[in-house]
Amino acid sequence: MVDWFSIAVWTLVGTWVLLIGTIVLMYWQTRQNQHINSANAVMNLRERFDSARMRAARRHLADRLLRGAHQDIASVEVVTFFELMGTLTHRKVLHDDLVWEAFGSWIEAYYWSLRHPVDMIDQLRTNLHDPLIFHEFEWLHDRILALNRRHLGPQAPASPRPEEDFQSLLRRETALESI
Repeated sequence: MVDWFSIAVWTLVGTWVLLIGTIVLMYWQTRQNQHINSANAVMNLRERFDSARMRAARRHLADRLLRGAHQDIASVEVVTFFELMGTLTHRKVLHDDLVWEAFGSWIEAYYWSLRHPVDMIDQLRTNLHDPLIFHEFEWLHDRILALNRRHLGPQAPASPRPEEDFQSLLRRETALESI
């Protein structure tokens, strides 16, 4: 005699196991695709960052920041680039560790230089009556600092004068040639 109740129960259990397994697999595939897409996006942003146009903008901004010619900064293309990257990272389109690896030094150097000795970001916010100008760049900078602490640990040697490191990076930026 066939026990139809047992067959129905085992069919139900098997269906649920299959359903849960499918959901777990789909979740894993989705996460893998997100990581791949983030990596591709960071590589594309890196290509854009190294394009002739952006290299010229970086050279221009770095030169003005080093000379203290804050009123002569006509282009905010570099800062807007980091603002976009901050938005994409904040919304988890870009994985923050990948952004940290690919752009961390530039983010720190440009942010610090735009804030010292003259706080250009605050001036823009005040002049335009918009407290949100470059707020995602600011968020990204803070996130990069947090990732530095996480990756480098509390025992990481601190630079005696971080501004020297930032100015060194900006000097290298002023020597960029167009590709």
